[in-house]
Amino acid sequence: MTDLFDTLAAEAARGPADLFAMLAASLIERKRWHALFDLRLLEARAALGLPLTGDLGPLEATVRDALDERSLAACREVGWPLLAEGSVAAGWMYLRAAAEPAELASKLRDLAACLPTDGEAAEAVHGEIVHVALWEGIDPALGLELVLEAQGTCNAITAYEQAVSRLPAARQQAAAAVLVAHLHREVLTNLAADLERRGLVKPGAARASIVELLAGAGGLADDPSVHVDVSHLQSVLRIARVVTDRTVIEQAWELASYASRLPAEVTYPGEPPFENVGDASRLFYAALLGRDVEAAVKFFRAAAATARLDEAGTLPADILALLLWRLGRPAEALHAVLERPADGGMPSVVQTSGMLPSLVEMAVVGDALDMLRRACRDRGDEITFAATYAVRSTNP
Repeated sequence: MTDLFDTLAAEAARGPADLFAMLAASLIERKRWHALFDLRLLEARAALGLPLTGDLGPLEATVRDALDERSLAACREVGWPLLAEGSVAAGWMYLRAAAEPAELASKLRDLAACLPTDGEAAEAVHGEIVHVALWEGIDPALGLELVLEAQGTCNAITAYEQAVSRLPAARQQAAAAVLVAHLHREVLTNLAADLERRGLVKPGAARASIVELLAGAGGLADDPSVHVDVSHLQSVLRIARVVTDRTVIEQAWELASYASRLPAEVTYPGEPPFENVGDASRLFYAALLGRDVEAAVKFFRAAAATARLDEAGTLPADILALLLWRLGRPAEALHAVLERPADGGMPSVVQTSGMLPSLVEMAVVGDALDMLRRACRDRGDEITFAATYAVRSTNP
């Protein structure tokens, strides 16, 4: 180290730029990333003619922007190598303000794929990846995959409820799909093995769908067998309402079909309109697949009407509106929303997560602006009323 200091002292005679460049090369070679970051900030001050020490105070906008740009570049320069080395928490400290989330998510997936399966070091890196991917919201689906592998379904569902459910609906979908696919595999595998063992289906039936297995075994309507934790099943059926991918909806429908045949004594009542979680979920997901659509609309319309009379909250009306919107019936969806009580208490998760579009969007798509304007007059909603006119001006 004495040689390096002597070299630095000699290099100083050539000026700060050469001094910093030589030191940076040495720090990179020795992978001293935190020190390199400090050096880059010092180098930035020198390049911009700023004091090398002390508080900078107010700066001209152009100088401040240049300093910020150099600082972010330094964050990327040291953050990516730290991440690649498995120092995820340290890398995140630099990259959270400097990296694109999609790129960071890709790097986390690459790192997770290369992790050893055991050992304290691997366990520590695993935990740091979960924290950044799941709890910091960079890649919730990856985070849930890792939680499922290491801690099981119960912990993964809890993690979803605590970390993912607070995100906008669009950002929840990939994580929800992870849970749906996982539980679908579990039910399919366990059900096939049980039915084969009992001679109710032929060997190799695990390649069939859950619905096909049930049909082959006569439906199992009066059968006491249970092949999955029912609380997990009902939680995933609720979580799956956020998804729009047809393949995932198909899996959710199969899970709901399985839930529909469970003995009543092992199930739990849900929140209206999903008091009977299996049957109501089966109707909901089937309709999204184009099956028994009018039966589902009739069921959820009746549930919304009952909830209005009983003052049972807005979820039934919101589910009806969500179903109608996804079925391509925006004017009816808008009408369902407008029929909610003006003072409906706490909004449902359908509203808070953004699963439904705005009233104005529904009105525009459904050619129902006049309907919305009348409702705005009745409710004293001047903001939405004004938006119905402004939207035509900004999107002619």
